[in-house]
Amino acid sequence: MSSLLERVEYVRGPVARSAELGVPAKGSVSVVERRSLVGMPAWSNAFAHLRKDSRYYEIVEDTVCPEFRYRYFALTDRFGRAMAVQPFFVLDQDLVAGSGQRLKGFVDRVRRVWPRFLTMRTLMMGCAAGEGHLAAKDQATRAREAEVLSADIVRLARAEKASLIVLKEFPAEYREALSAFREKGFTAIPSMPMTRLDISTYKSFDDYLNKAIKSKRRTEFRKKFKAAEQSAPIELEVRHNAGDALDQIFALYEQVYEKSDMKFEKLTKAYFAELGRRMPDKARFFIWRQEGRVIAFSLCLIEGDKLYGEYLGLDYTIALQLHLYFYVMRDTISWAIENGFKEIVSTSLGYGPKLQMRHELRPLDLYVRHTSPIANAILRRVLPYLEPTRGEETLQKFPNYADLSPDRR
Repeated sequence: MSSLLERVEYVRGPVARSAELGVPAKGSVSVVERRSLVGMPAWSNAFAHLRKDSRYYEIVEDTVCPEFRYRYFALTDRFGRAMAVQPFFVLDQDLVAGSGQRLKGFVDRVRRVWPRFLTMRTLMMGCAAGEGHLAAKDQATRAREAEVLSADIVRLARAEKASLIVLKEFPAEYREALSAFREKGFTAIPSMPMTRLDISTYKSFDDYLNKAIKSKRRTEFRKKFKAAEQSAPIELEVRHNAGDALDQIFALYEQVYEKSDMKFEKLTKAYFAELGRRMPDKARFFIWRQEGRVIAFSLCLIEGDKLYGEYLGLDYTIALQLHLYFYVMRDTISWAIENGFKEIVSTSLGYGPKLQMRHELRPLDLYVRHTSPIANAILRRVLPYLEPTRGEETLQKFPNYADLSPDRR
């Protein structure tokens, strides 16, 4: 069987064999386009144990942020055999995108005379629409992948004309494996975390409410639910795709996106359509209708016995009046318990209601390095002031807030 190096080409020209390049004996990395990965098990099986498998990365490349340059690291061992494929993308990154309003205001004033101030051409390893992962499932293989990647990623970033390298939002479970990057000059800082709710011991939503939530808070929640129940009937449909609700779902998503203070990728209508078409085994669209009109939706993905809430849309003309967020959470938790799920995981932001509902934080880390050693030394001092969680006071109220530090393993 031909090796990966025999079957793919660099984007910029033919691939040379690792021995000719003088690559370290532990393995080598090349940069490839997606077309080079067609039919290759190292790619088709990548991330198969996760909810966002290789199909998801292809959907994102096809439908989200066409201004990004999507590419892939192809890893081979010292014998030229395929080890793994690791997606990345290149973009112009605003370094203060996740910072507080005070710093943003200062930077905006500077940009009136220096438009690209604190904006850098950046190589981001991971997923443009979600947290990052290494392709392997076991820790030993992850460590080997990280070692090979960390040895070559600076050189490859320079070839992509990127000054900054970011490993985007990797869960805390990768801290041991990714220590190889810290040894190569990367600085690890916390990103906005996900949250998790353990529902494994509850028989129903009421059981969860009675056992997990204190009396005063239970009363508040029931008042919120009553507001929606006293309005026109609300019906929930759970399906594998958006179907004929696609236009209404996307309009609600745009409402939430525009209200968010922190923005990165903006999804497209095609993203929602393709997710349902290509990944019906993992995608679940929760759609709430009132008098035939879609008033809320939640896009979830399945990973084993975990249900991940990815994107939420609410009709803000009635959302506050009917306390729609809590109504949606109630129905989602109820459905998850009834269908045998043990855990609900939610993406970043909206921490206030999640704290009330007894979620725990699920830390995500950013690993950052400048390709210039001198600039990197300066960046290491600046990064603590740019890290996204600094301005989010609600995070400090979670019982496992200390876990956000990348130094905890």
